[in-house]
Amino acid sequence: MTTHSTPASGSVSVVQRVASVDIFRGLNVALMILVNNLAEVTGLPWWTYHRGNVNGMTYVDMVFPGFLFLMGMSIPLSLDPRICRGHRKARIWWHVLVRTLSLLVLGLFIANATHVDAQSTHMSQIWWTVLGLVAIALAFVRFPQENSHKTLRRTMRISGLSLIAALFMVFRRVTPEGHTAGLDFSYWEILGLLGWAYLLVSTIYLLFSKRPRILLAAYTALVLLNIASTLGWLRALDSIPFFWNPFEAGLSSLVMAGVLASFIIIGNSFASTFEQKARWILAAAVILFAIGFALQPLGISKNRDTPTWCLYCTAANLLFSLLLLWVVDRKGWKSWAKFAMPAGENPLLPYVVAYIPFLLAPLYWLTPIGTYGAWGVGKSVLLTILALAVSSPLIQRGVRLRV
Repeated sequence: MTTHSTPASGSVSVVQRVASVDIFRGLNVALMILVNNLAEVTGLPWWTYHRGNVNGMTYVDMVFPGFLFLMGMSIPLSLDPRICRGHRKARIWWHVLVRTLSLLVLGLFIANATHVDAQSTHMSQIWWTVLGLVAIALAFVRFPQENSHKTLRRTMRISGLSLIAALFMVFRRVTPEGHTAGLDFSYWEILGLLGWAYLLVSTIYLLFSKRPRILLAAYTALVLLNIASTLGWLRALDSIPFFWNPFEAGLSSLVMAGVLASFIIIGNSFASTFEQKARWILAAAVILFAIGFALQPLGISKNRDTPTWCLYCTAANLLFSLLLLWVVDRKGWKSWAKFAMPAGENPLLPYVVAYIPFLLAPLYWLTPIGTYGAWGVGKSVLLTILALAVSSPLIQRGVRLRV
């Protein structure tokens, strides 16, 4: 999702990117790739891993919330230009649904690719994955000046989507009980979780985009639902299969927080100077941290999406946004983050590239799977650098992976 600011008057013009947000997003995706790699390494200090079911959190538990928060900041910047241009509501809703479905498809592909049963699928795991990557490239990769070849672009997209559908239909896996089954919907992977949260928050935003107080009330409602869920007051929903009950209030609250933060950090309607933005951000961070502290008896857990974890991460994201706002946009210090800027402009491409060695057995040697200690850390860092090095030149030349 691109990050542009738009005039408050309603007339839309493409203006300069917000550098601090791009850098935040680029740093976040680089760190996300790194911690995903480190999860495969044994023998590291406890603070290098997710806390799992243990009460507490590490920096690793704060990476995914950062991505959710940044996605929320991008929602107004993605939808407002369409609203201001007078696009029909049906066309805007279609844009949201297509983007959601695309994220779900990518998430399901990554989550299932390593579980292909060659005998039942009549295709090896390597071939299924390679064809899936080709289909994703055809369907979602954007090239510079492709508008001059609209027929070719449309043909490529239809071919890619058709191939993905065919691969999903022939897919078979073996369950832990020894049965043959189709796609596993029990885990949508990070991209799928992003898709569901994007759909819920975008829906709320489209309904109430001009009414910030209602958006704030919606954020409060999501926090309250998260509290109720953590307390076990919504156990009736447990009987609903996960793939029909995918919305998680805690994750969605992080996205909605990003939407509200964009009004202050990127927009000027609430605060036009850095000092005003700083006061708003600091006040919000203190309030959220205080509420999270009060809710600590409910636990601090990423696995259970507890309210304290969500609120602490939101407060941290606000403070880090403020820091980058001062360093990058106010002071103009950008050169230190050149490595992260391309990933910030199109985070999906390096994220998917980083998964390729994990999905294809011949490339396993690039991954840190089965490594220990410093050797594993070195391989994790190397794979992160490799993902950025492969994707950055493509992004700089106008190649994008867009949903």
